[in-house]
Amino acid sequence: MAKRILVVDDEPSISTLLKYNLEQAGFEVETRLDGLAGFERAKEVPFDLIILDLMLPSMDGMDVCRNLRQEHIFVPILMLTAKDDEFDKVLGLELGADDYMTKPFSPREVSARVRAILRRVDQTQATKEDVAVKGKGRVIKDLTIYPDNYEVYVKQELLTLTPKEFELLVYLSENKGRVLTRDQLLNAVWNYEFVGDTRIVDVHISHLREKIEPNPKKPVYIKTIRGLGYKLEEPISNE
Repeated sequence: MAKRILVVDDEPSISTLLKYNLEQAGFEVETRLDGLAGFERAKEVPFDLIILDLMLPSMDGMDVCRNLRQEHIFVPILMLTAKDDEFDKVLGLELGADDYMTKPFSPREVSARVRAILRRVDQTQATKEDVAVKGKGRVIKDLTIYPDNYEVYVKQELLTLTPKEFELLVYLSENKGRVLTRDQLLNAVWNYEFVGDTRIVDVHISHLREKIEPNPKKPVYIKTIRGLGYKLEEPISNE
C-alpha cells in the first residue's frame, strides 16, 4: 500500500510541484494551502508523513507541529523553510518536527529525504503485539524496551515516544553502563544530519527523562556525566 503524504504549503506552485513529483515516486499525496486546514486534515486522516511549510496563513508551521503533538498525533513532519526565515532548528525539533529542508530545493532531494524519514520509521516501528509473544525485551529495573516492536513500558504502562526519542533510548540501552558523548549520540541517531549541533541531543534527552524518569529533575536512568555526555544505567535500590 502506498504511503500517504500531506503537503501543507501556501504557494500553489510548490504544492503542485511536490504533489506531482511525490506521486511519480509512488506516494499518495494531498495538499492544503493554509496551516489550519492542514492541521484539521491531519486530525481526520492518518498520514504517514507531513511536509509542512514554516510560514503559513491562519496557523504557522510551528503551531501546527505543536498542536499535532498535543493531540498525540506523532506522524513524522518534514519542515520547509525559506533561506531568509529565522528558523531555530532546535526549537522546531523540540516542538515535534523530525527534519527540515531549506527552500529552494530540488524535487528529487525532497523525495530522497521523505524516503529516508519513512525508512527510519519503518525500521523501528512494528505492529502492536501481545506482550507474551514479543520476544525478549531489555529490562532495566521498571523500564522495558522492545526494540523490534517500537514499544517501551514503565511498570507495564506503555509510553508514547517519537521515533527519534525511541531510537535514542534504544541506542542508550544497547550501550548500558557506557558513557556516550553528545557527538557519539548525534552521529549514531541522527546520522550526521545535525553535525556539530549537540543541542539536539540535550533536547531529546530532556524529553526522554520527562517520560521515563520517576523524577526528571533527579534522573536515575539517564545520567549526565559532566564534561563527557550521558549514560543509561540500572538504578540502584535507594534512588
